[in-house]
Amino acid sequence: MTIKDTPEAWEIRATETPFVGNKTSVRTDDVVMPDGSVVRRDYQVHPGSVAVLALDDAGRVLLIKQYRHPVRQKLWEIPAGLLDVPGENPLHAAQRELYEEAHVKAEDWRVLTDVYPTAGGCDESVRVFLARNLSEADGERFAVEDEEADMEHARVPVDELVRGVLAGDVHSNCLVVGVLSLIAARAGDGLDALRPADAPWPARPFES
Repeated sequence: MTIKDTPEAWEIRATETPFVGNKTSVRTDDVVMPDGSVVRRDYQVHPGSVAVLALDDAGRVLLIKQYRHPVRQKLWEIPAGLLDVPGENPLHAAQRELYEEAHVKAEDWRVLTDVYPTAGGCDESVRVFLARNLSEADGERFAVEDEEADMEHARVPVDELVRGVLAGDVHSNCLVVGVLSLIAARAGDGLDALRPADAPWPARPFES
């Protein structure tokens, strides 16, 4: 048996959008179950996101700490952001987020992993990139506002982050998935065997 997720779409008898927000919305679908019954499912409709695990030459991961109101915590995270433009190349979005949140650029980009963070209640898909060969970005720093105006920055060794993940000290989905994927990739075929930065992304098709 091959362990691989497969596309499938069950019949929808009716759909409505009871809430539309600035970036996301809530959709309600009446979905036909295998036994013929119809069940209502509410979920968040999301444009998708990118995240960047930026690894410097000293083996440290670039982190930001940001207030997240829904969970009432300041979380250590890796740079990340929404796909603001439909069909936007996710690599370009990731490069933009690394510049805006950390004023850093990278010469080597790979796809680390693709995940659905909360597939039971949201259609968001996140592509996590690995960025290496880091350097300070050119030009002025991006003007931050709202929660981003209070961000902290740090560079933390990978082993220390792994301990933090397993101890329950850090909780950001992209950070946890990114760091553990990095460890798995190193232990497997190596980082250079990761998918190229422009690898297809069926969950969020894009133009090169």
